Amino acid sequence: MIYDAIIIGNGPAGISAALYTIRANLKTLVIGLGDSVLKKASKIENYYGFSEPVSGEKLINEGENQLKRLGGVILKEEVIGIEKEDIFHVKTVNDAYTARTVLIATGQKQAVIKIRNLKKFEGKGISYCTTCDGFFYRGKKVGVLGYKDFALHEANELLQFTSDITVFTNGESTNFTEESLIDKFRINEKPIAAFEGEEFIEKIVFEDGSEYPVDGIFIAYGTASSINFALKMGILTNNQAIAVNENMETNIPGLYAAGDCTGVFKQIAVAVGQGAIAGKNMIEYVRAQSKMDD
Repeated sequence: MIYDAIIIGNGPAGISAALYTIRANLKTLVIGLGDSVLKKASKIENYYGFSEPVSGEKLINEGENQLKRLGGVILKEEVIGIEKEDIFHVKTVNDAYTARTVLIATGQKQAVIKIRNLKKFEGKGISYCTTCDGFFYRGKKVGVLGYKDFALHEANELLQFTSDITVFTNGESTNFTEESLIDKFRINEKPIAAFEGEEFIEKIVFEDGSEYPVDGIFIAYGTASSINFALKMGILTNNQAIAVNENMETNIPGLYAAGDCTGVFKQIAVAVGQGAIAGKNMIEYVRAQSKMDD
């Protein structure tokens, strides 16, 4: 099945866009884990239409119910990759889906990793993009920092360059569901104290004092973020945010972004507005593509 629109993220921006695409009769799939930071807000008093404070969780639930009432589908899965050929291919932990247009509305999650010298070695052995930098580590000893399926996915991509790969969880309990990938890599669950080396990273030092030599480390901590997608696809960014035009379109035709991941004023009203603009322009994009196919 080819969807007209796939929306990654089921927060205010993603649901807002989906309301427009579904009402325009576009076959739409929303994919998201439902882990929006909005759920942590106990009282929201500055969003239009509510005379009394409303919780973030209630607002999210109401949005999802509104979408479902219109026939919308929300798939509670983690997206680990996006690719574009003639059409878009969106890969989740369990499956893959195709669409004519895609919206990234994943918020702006930034995993806090407290490891000494991490920043020091960024670009000097520490990378955030296997697609961009994996080639430089052919036959070398590399590690992937992470504890969820995203880390396994990145490690699997590195296999085309080297077989010497260890997944380091930094003391986190593993949360892997891709059983077919688990046995391909060494797993090290020790808490990490520091990355060390001269000009480039040379080793990992664990909190227990032991060490592990590495030529490179790829960061895949937590779940894939908007910046991870951007790095892999060549999407233009600006200060860790996805760059978009007035139509919420990225530099890749048919690929849109909305909400916090675009680096805007982080408010629900802004996310909803951007989602509406993105939805409108996704509709126009799909209709234009359909005319070209006729």
